[in-house]
Amino acid sequence: MEMKQSSKFKRVCVFCGSSQGKKSSYKDAAIELGKELVSRNIDLVYGGGSIGLMGLVSQAVYSGGRHVLGVIPKSLMPREITGETVGEVKAVADMHERKAEMARRSDAFIALPGGYGTLEELLEVIAWAQLGIHDKPVGMLNVDGYYNPLLEFIDKAVEEGFIRPNARHIIVSAPCARDLIKRMEEYCPRHERVASKLSWEMEQLASSTNYDISR
Repeated sequence: MEMKQSSKFKRVCVFCGSSQGKKSSYKDAAIELGKELVSRNIDLVYGGGSIGLMGLVSQAVYSGGRHVLGVIPKSLMPREITGETVGEVKAVADMHERKAEMARRSDAFIALPGGYGTLEELLEVIAWAQLGIHDKPVGMLNVDGYYNPLLEFIDKAVEEGFIRPNARHIIVSAPCARDLIKRMEEYCPRHERVASKLSWEMEQLASSTNYDISR
């Protein structure tokens, strides 16, 4: 029996597509990531759907005996959830609250391949890190080079003076789950924060509840 190793992360937020993509490697990567979280005794926080890569990663974590928390806006529940969802499902009012709740509950973030929604969630937590709102590691599971064009664009933005070179290090990427989590556990911020965590307030996070997404 394989011994489980502990991790510095208790809960990891995974952003991923509600589609499976065209290549079997994307599906395999979602299942592999789920199993890697289980092997390290890490619970999952994700967007709550039971279809696409969302369904595969959540089922893998749940089947491995770890806690799964799905956070989903009420308006998306009929469209995104099909069949039996696993673990705990938390319904929230809207997309802003979804992202804030996912961030608040997590120690780190990982993006599997996905579309507009995945990119938007990924880039927002990178921007939050740059601003100094959190210092949680942000990982990109670069399956079969899926994120190469995005990484090339970000390098272009550094070259053209829109992203500082030390803020480029906010993004941790690797082609497989084991290497990615290892690199994320070794992550140390190098960038200058635009605002300190103590002084910064975001209107979208300060509604009726003050969400604390800092570590």
